[in-house]
Amino acid sequence: MSASAPRDRVVRAIRADEWAAVKEMRLTALRDPLAHLAFLETYEGAVARPESYWRERAAGAAEGAAGARQVVAEVPGGPWAGTLTVLMEEAGTTDWAGCPVERRQGHVVGVYVRPEWRGTGLVEELFDAGVAWAWGRGAERVRLFVHEDNGRARSCYRKLGFVPSGVTLPMQGAPGENELELVLVRE
Repeated sequence: MSASAPRDRVVRAIRADEWAAVKEMRLTALRDPLAHLAFLETYEGAVARPESYWRERAAGAAEGAAGARQVVAEVPGGPWAGTLTVLMEEAGTTDWAGCPVERRQGHVVGVYVRPEWRGTGLVEELFDAGVAWAWGRGAERVRLFVHEDNGRARSCYRKLGFVPSGVTLPMQGAPGENELELVLVRE
């Protein structure tokens, strides 16, 4: 399959009724050879989740939701080509790892682009949409975590302007492995 020209794809927020496509995209991402470095969830765990979980997940990150936004790249005649989700984190709360959140920020998670779409500029379009949403919600910065051994992702995020913050967290369930926080600060 050859990638379509950029004008043939649309990056947009998901709709709540697209829960089945959200599930399909997530399960596809969890089958990627680097999924063990990129996601804190396994394919086996995700596939066992009930339909209600996927419906709630889609509704919570759909267009109009306040605390999260999942964007996808829609291409003619095919499944979604890529996705990412931005979670808003509020100052004074704690994050998923139990660390204090010091400022209003966007937290990018669930980044995935199908192999046939990698290198086409699609990831930049996804990040443009997700980061713009976070800035529009008053984020002071946008962050993400990347496994220290995921060179492909680290290189991609550096090209997008993310820089190391100096924060390193141990990877859940993988003693001796770490995740690095990368941040993008509004100019």
